[in-house]
Amino acid sequence: MADKDSGARSKRSRQRGVSLQSVREPRNEPPLSLERIVATAVELLDAHGIDGLTMRRLADRLGSGAMSLYWHVDSKEEIFDLALDAVLAYRAPPQSMEFRDWRGEVVHMLEDWRASMLRHPWSASLLPRRALGPNILGRLELLGKTLSRAGVADADLNVAIWSLWNYVIGATFTRASFDRSDDDRAAAQQRLTGLSEHFPTIERSRLLLDGDWEGTFRNGLDFLLDGLAPKT
Repeated sequence: MADKDSGARSKRSRQRGVSLQSVREPRNEPPLSLERIVATAVELLDAHGIDGLTMRRLADRLGSGAMSLYWHVDSKEEIFDLALDAVLAYRAPPQSMEFRDWRGEVVHMLEDWRASMLRHPWSASLLPRRALGPNILGRLELLGKTLSRAGVADADLNVAIWSLWNYVIGATFTRASFDRSDDDRAAAQQRLTGLSEHFPTIERSRLLLDGDWEGTFRNGLDFLLDGLAPKT
């Protein structure tokens, strides 16, 4: 009798498991694929940030069991790598856009890179600690090729590439972290005015009121490119 009861319970458990699995994986969901996993991971990262992406939450959003994800990826770390590389795909300029010189090409590359990260703010903090995927490597290759064609010597090429990388990452991270409302900036500047004896230079320049992120990025980039321009 015990064997019969055990068999009955086992059968009910299997039936319950099938029922729960059918709830997790609705028949009207499209088939699970790597592309769909990555796209959904990007959606979750945009909505909840890095800490909000878990395998369980991703599986629930996909209407799948968490173990099903491991048929396509090895780990959550791989999903981070793939999601980051996906959002940093380079968007080539339209054919109608003409660049007068190499600087115009470089400016477009870096402004596109920054815009991509600002659309996905989590990417700026994730990029320095991830494996470099084909889209990111492609950006660096294009940047290096353009600088080399412009006359930057091979001995200086790595310094030039990493300097521009550092500038874009730093500018993007700062924008994502310190962008404040006009009221918040005004309040911060007012506090700084009360401390002008200790911080006279930045109080005089009204640093904390400066919200021209686009102009600051472009002007700072010009400073860098002036230094990289081959001397004639």
